[in-house]
Order: sequence, then structure tokens, then C-alpha cells
Amino acid sequence: MKMANSLRGEVLNLYKNLLYLGRDYPKGADYFKRRLKNVFLKNKDVKDPEKIKELIERGKFVMKELEALYFLRKYRAMKQRYYSDVNKTN
Repeated sequence: MKMANSLRGEVLNLYKNLLYLGRDYPKGADYFKRRLKNVFLKNKDVKDPEKIKELIERGKFVMKELEALYFLRKYRAMKQRYYSDVNKTN
């Protein structure tokens, strides 16, 4: 039972972190929130601890992908902002 509780906490933490990251999602925060909720609800009846751990790892991977997406978007915006004048002179 203790393991189930610690996994539950991990799942809730993952949900909160993904929800936070979803604020800047390109298709909008509401779109992201709906999709996130659906995915979590679809897996709410999973009881096998190994399967839950696998799903948590998948969620962590999605977090890293979102962070990379946002980083790249910020990088492109900065590059465009600071280097557009340089490119025009060449």
C-alpha cells in the first residue's frame, strides 16, 4: 500500500508539472489541459506498479520534450530579434 501511495504522489506531481508547462503550449493552454486530463483519466484504473512507473517515465519524457520545444522557440525568437539586422546587411 505504501508503494501505491508514493506512486500516487508521483503521478499527481507529474500532472501538476505538466499542467504548469502546458501554459505556453503552442495550441493553447486549454487545448493542452483537456488533452492532459484525458490521458490521465484514460490510465486512472491502471493498478500494476510497473505499468504506472512506465507511464510516469513517459510523462517525464513529455516534460523534457515540452521544455526543449519552449527553449527552441525562445532561441529562435531571440536569434530572429538579434540577428535579423545582421542578415539584412549580407
